[in-house]
Amino acid sequence: MLTQSQRVFGLTRRTAFNFVRHVSKYPPTIDLDGKLYKTDEWTNVPPQILSLTERQLHQDPNHPIGILRDLIEKNFRGLGYTFYNNFRPTVTTFQNFDVLGFPQDHPGRSKLDTYYLNKEHLLRTHTSAHEHECFQECETPGYFITADVYRRDEIDRTHYPAFHQMEGARLWSKNTKDLEKQLENDIAAIPPTEIIVEDPFRDAPFNVENPKQTYMSDNEVRLISTHLKKTLEYLVNLVFEEAKKSAIKAGSTEEYLNEPLKVRWVEAYFPWTSPSWEIEVWWKGEWLECCGCGLVQQQVLLNSGLPEDRLGWAFGIGLDRIAMLLFGIPDIRLFWSRDERFGKQFLEGQISTFQPFSKYPGVRRDVSYWVNGDNALHTNDLMEIVRAHGGDLIESVVLKDEFEHPKTGKKSQCYSIHYQSMERTLTNAEINKIHSNVEGDLVNTFQVEIR
Repeated sequence: MLTQSQRVFGLTRRTAFNFVRHVSKYPPTIDLDGKLYKTDEWTNVPPQILSLTERQLHQDPNHPIGILRDLIEKNFRGLGYTFYNNFRPTVTTFQNFDVLGFPQDHPGRSKLDTYYLNKEHLLRTHTSAHEHECFQECETPGYFITADVYRRDEIDRTHYPAFHQMEGARLWSKNTKDLEKQLENDIAAIPPTEIIVEDPFRDAPFNVENPKQTYMSDNEVRLISTHLKKTLEYLVNLVFEEAKKSAIKAGSTEEYLNEPLKVRWVEAYFPWTSPSWEIEVWWKGEWLECCGCGLVQQQVLLNSGLPEDRLGWAFGIGLDRIAMLLFGIPDIRLFWSRDERFGKQFLEGQISTFQPFSKYPGVRRDVSYWVNGDNALHTNDLMEIVRAHGGDLIESVVLKDEFEHPKTGKKSQCYSIHYQSMERTLTNAEINKIHSNVEGDLVNTFQVEIR
């Protein structure tokens, strides 16, 4: 889907891809995790993003992301899962795209969306990059993968170029004696909840728009879908019940804290599952999207080297957004803060509500420019330039205005940049310097004309 900016300027993602420029020059090689990667025309990962790969927040037992991971894992131990938490973030294009069936022109492969070390290596954009490896090596019926993932993205309180995903999957064999009975027993083994579920697809999980795969029987689809959904209902329930307890402990008296948790299932589309769904949670008066899931496409399993008799499900959930709700954290940048006033608030095995230690004033600056017709500027390119110079001092970047001059045909964009530190008061002098560097980089890289 094209953004408003792309529609106005007649710029497709493929066209924009052809105009991507290096924000800065790169050394001949990049040293990451003890390996050297030769840089080339695909290299676009800046040093500040590479430095984030060292943090591994999901492995920190006293960090909100690590606490959330452990909460989920400890409640799934003994239910037939292996937990993988040590995969490093550098993967190949085969792992991240090819084995999962991403077409060559898929937007996710673009340098606009993905951080590349070189043409063949990148920072994973999803935990599914390790799916084929886990399918091949896992000795239990299912697995959970938790890892940091990286994407060139917008800048606001809920988006960051590095974030965390948890992926789960479970497989069965069509050759299992009394497979349907085995599936029924596995469903019965999932711990029960008092969650209120709205699911019009439970007994009829597939249709023309959300089709089943032909190699599976109707009842196999129904039973595996039920196992998947009950598994995720159990996961969602345990997380949000903990969120309720934390809010009550912090003194909240809101009515929703005493109401049963409600979820609903909606149909979705993902290229590696069919049929597919999303689970949404009724939380604080609105439906909150939690995770996507579905029955794994047989071709994905075959690409992973598995025999034709395997069938099963998979899901993926973003941990950062859930942790923000669970711990009451208002800005995703706080997860990456080294300020002790943040870090000392959280302890292993405890869900506690974040207590703001201060609120520093923000500084707003606009950047307006005429676009050079020969140098297309995509929103993600602008975000990277702003991020490169402002780092975590950038709270948000929002497209404020764009238009085409009726006489000259020149095209203009205006972005509003909100600078705000979570740890100190910013000075006008330092913001002016950063903002000047942003404008200079836009001029040098994309030959825009600052207005």
